[in-house]
Amino acid sequence: MLGVAHVLGSLLAFFGAAYLIPVLTSLITLDGQVGIFLIAAAASSGSGFLISLATRKHRRELKPRDGFLLATLSWVLMSLSASIPLYMGIKGISYTDAYFESMSGLTTTGSTVLTGLDSLAPSLNIWRHTLHWMGGLGIIVLAVAILPLLGVGGMQLYKAETPGPVKDEKLTPRITETAKSLWVVYTVMTLIGIGALRMAGMTWFDAICHGMSALSLGGFSTHDASLGFYNSPAIEIVLSILMVAASLNFARHFVALRRLTLRPYKNDPEARAIVGLLAISVVVITLLLYFEGIYSNFFTALRHASFNVISMATTTGFVTENFEKWPVFAPIWMLFLTSITCSTGSTGGGVKMFRTLLLARKAGRELKLLVHPSAIWPVRIGGKPVPERIGDSVLAFIFLYFMTVVTLTFAMLLTGLDFDSSFSAIVASINNAGPGLAAVGPVHNFQSLSDLQTWICTAAMLVGRLEIFSVLVLFTPAFWRK
Repeated sequence: MLGVAHVLGSLLAFFGAAYLIPVLTSLITLDGQVGIFLIAAAASSGSGFLISLATRKHRRELKPRDGFLLATLSWVLMSLSASIPLYMGIKGISYTDAYFESMSGLTTTGSTVLTGLDSLAPSLNIWRHTLHWMGGLGIIVLAVAILPLLGVGGMQLYKAETPGPVKDEKLTPRITETAKSLWVVYTVMTLIGIGALRMAGMTWFDAICHGMSALSLGGFSTHDASLGFYNSPAIEIVLSILMVAASLNFARHFVALRRLTLRPYKNDPEARAIVGLLAISVVVITLLLYFEGIYSNFFTALRHASFNVISMATTTGFVTENFEKWPVFAPIWMLFLTSITCSTGSTGGGVKMFRTLLLARKAGRELKLLVHPSAIWPVRIGGKPVPERIGDSVLAFIFLYFMTVVTLTFAMLLTGLDFDSSFSAIVASINNAGPGLAAVGPVHNFQSLSDLQTWICTAAMLVGRLEIFSVLVLFTPAFWRK
């Protein structure tokens, strides 16, 4: 435990450096928020340094289960630190809402309790998007690039935080080099996205914020109307491309850039399934909107269906239209897509496409075995057999996923919230997707929730971001036995 505390203290100390971005923004824009960010930076770095100093004698190589504890505590404590400037700088906000906003940022959920974003201090706005950007590939993955400086290894952390069941794929021989490679790709793609958004018509400030938000699949915006504020097809096209790219495995991006070929995407079964599912969903919802007379022009229907379907499916949560007014199939299908669309190793949330494909293959095998019970049918994805151990792990994950959704939905119902709002709020939170339906729908936000309801959604965001196992394992007696 003290060994975990030592690394956690070091991470908190380094996290204080992130406040440099809003401090510089405040100095440039003269919005008067420099003091609160300096206080937050001092609190984070100071407490982290003291913890690290007090436990320096217990510095050691982390054990596998240490990674789970450190990952969970990192999200909890860094959200605590990140909430300080929001609580101090936004008039009338409760601490519950400030913590929710910071957790939503770091988990790249994008749900918000704030209104008046158009007039919010620029440094506070960019802080929200900075949280998205840091959370995109995970604070823990970022940390493994600097863990050698702390005298500990990083593989355990990488395996605890990396999304999806395929956690041992290395891009380079050493895990620290892997983390650095992922962040280089992530940064380059972010810079390209910012430049493209500026060319599409955004201001530099909005381009920076939305570029960070899109690559992290977060969904925070600088405007209450989200992307509907711009009413710009060019901006929507750029963001759609960025969101699809961020929903794919960043390991594929690294290999494709290193080899200058698109073959890694062609050979990736997840990428093929994601693009196919998005294409079919866009076509179906476009035709539905057109023939139901929601939009009189086919290309207008295609424009709004494409952007909003891609945004929701990739768990980003940008909106341009109130899709709750669309035929009921559309919003429910879009909410369902948040559960399955994103790839492992992406910045998205949900069950992930790998698990979806694996369950489909296992279901197909069981149907075959009913006809040929003595046959041997290995489950294959991408032409490679999947070990039974991974299959069992996926089945357990799906069970825990649905039971968590059910349990938290009932918890919301016990607080008096209606079913549509309760269910969609939990699904959106655990999938890190942003807006839900009804009281937390695309033209509303989470501000109307009570403190208890807000904390339930906050817990759902954390559990969803760390993919359930990493959090729930901490509540098992076996975890704490020596």
